[in-house]
Amino acid sequence: MTKPIYFYNSQKGEKELFKPKDPLEVKIYSCGPTVYNFNHIGNFRSYIFVDILRRSLKLLGYQLNQTMNITDIDDKIINQSIQNGVTIEEFTQPWIKAFQEDLDTLSIEKVEHYPRATDSIQEMIHIIENLKKNEFIYEKEGSIYYSIGKFKEYGKLSKLDTSGMISGARYDTDEYTKDDLRDFVLWKAPKLKGEKSWSSIFGEGRPGWHLECSAMIRKIYNSGIDIHTGGIDLLFPHHENEIAQSKGAYPNEEFVNTWLHCEHLLVDGQKMSKSAGNFYTLRDLLTKGIDPKSIRYLLLSFHYRTKLNFSIARLEEASKSIQRIQNTIDRIIETKEIEDFSGIPVGYSLSKYEDFLNSLADDLNTPKALGTIFEFIKEINVKLDNNQLSEEDGIDTLKYFNSINSLFSIFRVEKLNLINEAEIESLIEKRIEAKKNKDFKTSDEIRDTLLEIGIILEDTKSGVKWKRK
Repeated sequence: MTKPIYFYNSQKGEKELFKPKDPLEVKIYSCGPTVYNFNHIGNFRSYIFVDILRRSLKLLGYQLNQTMNITDIDDKIINQSIQNGVTIEEFTQPWIKAFQEDLDTLSIEKVEHYPRATDSIQEMIHIIENLKKNEFIYEKEGSIYYSIGKFKEYGKLSKLDTSGMISGARYDTDEYTKDDLRDFVLWKAPKLKGEKSWSSIFGEGRPGWHLECSAMIRKIYNSGIDIHTGGIDLLFPHHENEIAQSKGAYPNEEFVNTWLHCEHLLVDGQKMSKSAGNFYTLRDLLTKGIDPKSIRYLLLSFHYRTKLNFSIARLEEASKSIQRIQNTIDRIIETKEIEDFSGIPVGYSLSKYEDFLNSLADDLNTPKALGTIFEFIKEINVKLDNNQLSEEDGIDTLKYFNSINSLFSIFRVEKLNLINEAEIESLIEKRIEAKKNKDFKTSDEIRDTLLEIGIILEDTKSGVKWKRK
């Protein structure tokens, strides 16, 4: 049975009851990475938001059919592949692999589809053909453009009055001549020697960035979707252009029911940039010895529609918050003879679990959800201090923690497996060797394994030191 959930729909500008066409197959599309470098921590704020959306809907009884695209063709990819003397496929593959590894590091659940833009070229061409029939396009110097002035609903998502934005404004970064500066390119004629291109009835070329998402949605779902997500920076012009081309090509179909947008991430109160020295990839943070669980906790602890001020100090606070909850879980496990705590709480912890779910059902209010957890652990610790937590209540409480961890994926709800010092030293040596070989995935896995059994590593100038929690 599904639980009602309310989302703030960007297009409506208000919170509304979510009504998917089919609760047993909620169709979600999320804008994913453009693969020419490592993703930065701002990107991962958006991906964590998508993960929380996914896990929340599942906890609330919905079943999903979810997509995150991979943009593997754009100006940067083409330029860098030509400079390196490789195909775009050879250039992008290592970055796709790195992206997938980073998702694993942050315990971000895999979605059902990860389409690459270059696998949907025919669908893109078909959309342009439909737009031509409906008289939304024009050709200039071999490239095909969408005429925004012909789409009367343009600006409905972003609430912008575009009528006066003709001169002196650029809606797109496409370096192509066009009739109206508001217009955007659908099909780009080749400009560079060796540039990747495809044949079409419009001539040799490649797709414009905005067109790619509309085509991938069409290819996977053959119609519109329930939810479309992305960072707030994509709302205009990218998502506005998606609507224009999708509705222009298929005017009798609903494109997106609910638009959800994640706010910006700041670092130390400033916009992140390399020149400011506050630019972090996930791997930059890991090399500083920061636990990925702390990164995940911090990114999900702020409501997705509020700006998040990211800092190293806040990561330290996140680590302490995780440990407070983990300590309570460990106290229950250590004082009770409990083997099986599968399923959802039905007794002592049920009302607290309902409070947790109600917070998620209110537009994914993770700060409020966390607040209900910390209130509950105070009560639990008082009972443990006074030996008042019965065996039955202990089991129900562990069911609670196990259930909420299906959202957070941060806590350990099991007994520690103690190992001796020789085994610890052996694992540390394997981690050192993995780091030398730049096998960061293995290195991270060993660190996480040791952390889960209560062993904290410290990388110092004199070598790696360890201690028990």
